Amino acid sequence: MNIVIDINHPAHVHYFRNFSRIMTEKGHRIYFIARNKEMEHRLLDLYGFTYIGRGKGSNGRIGKFLYLLYADYKLLRISRSVKADLFLNFLHPYPSQVARLRGKVSLVFSDTEHASLHHRLTVPFASKVFTPACYRMDLGAKQVRFNGFMELAYLHPRYFQPDPSVFDLLGISAGTPYVIVRFVSWAAAHDFGHQGMSLANKRKAIREMSAHAKVFITAEGPLPDDLEPYRMQLPVHRIHDALYYAQLLFGESATMASEAAVLGVPAIFIDNDGRGYTDEEERRYGIVFNFKESASDQQRAIEKAVTILSTPGMREHYRGIRDRIVEECVDTTEFMVHEVMKYDQKAALTA
Repeated sequence: MNIVIDINHPAHVHYFRNFSRIMTEKGHRIYFIARNKEMEHRLLDLYGFTYIGRGKGSNGRIGKFLYLLYADYKLLRISRSVKADLFLNFLHPYPSQVARLRGKVSLVFSDTEHASLHHRLTVPFASKVFTPACYRMDLGAKQVRFNGFMELAYLHPRYFQPDPSVFDLLGISAGTPYVIVRFVSWAAAHDFGHQGMSLANKRKAIREMSAHAKVFITAEGPLPDDLEPYRMQLPVHRIHDALYYAQLLFGESATMASEAAVLGVPAIFIDNDGRGYTDEEERRYGIVFNFKESASDQQRAIEKAVTILSTPGMREHYRGIRDRIVEECVDTTEFMVHEVMKYDQKAALTA
């Protein structure tokens, strides 16, 4: 099969990179199409994938609508040139719309319930939409639920082994306790109306956590001068090594909270909408702690972080939870391969 994988966010590179290698080994052709807004192209380069760019996208409602038209046209031309049989992506509209125009299969993964605009523009055109079992929404007959998390597509022990040389890159000695703090830009389509933590509480959180561990910040945009010294200086493809050895993940990114969870690291996640999967990681495993963006919840989040960092034995406790997650959930990449192979007509003919 000729499979087009469309990348719209850096996390999507991770979701599909192991799938791509496995399917290539099976003799299928993978064509990555990638937006170039944050670090998608850098990640694809670092992992050795060839790809075709489709521009940087745009901000604002009008800009995003105009880019929708451009991206559909670009993807339509590319898919014809590579004779695409199947389109695969994480929830965004371009591949599914083009697949419908061309009468091809569109398989979509999603774990982000509040991306309402993307739902309206994607689900009607998709062939199937795969979601974690804990997904809050019922998407109808096209929805297929699986018992797992997207992050296990690349952080399952079959694919990820931590490299302790990351301590050298961080400039600290092995075993030094540290926290990773994640601030987001709130520029995505599903982030309209969000403000995240106040600057005062960001400063307070860093100050109070610094009393118990070294603090590193990873942020999508600029930081105030007094916080800039905390910025993590690390190659983008080494972030998961750093996350594995951290004592805590604190911040506004649902993806990083779930990454921390499946690596056995507790996470504080602050967001008014939350996610079904971070709810599940709190309810079922007690390794993610979800808070709203209100002033009172921001304060509670800081207090919870300090409690985790100051309580002995927490690291071993959360490592044990990772073992449970891996045991009880599916290997998401293996699940992807199984589902896509259902559409391999050549395999069906020779079976």
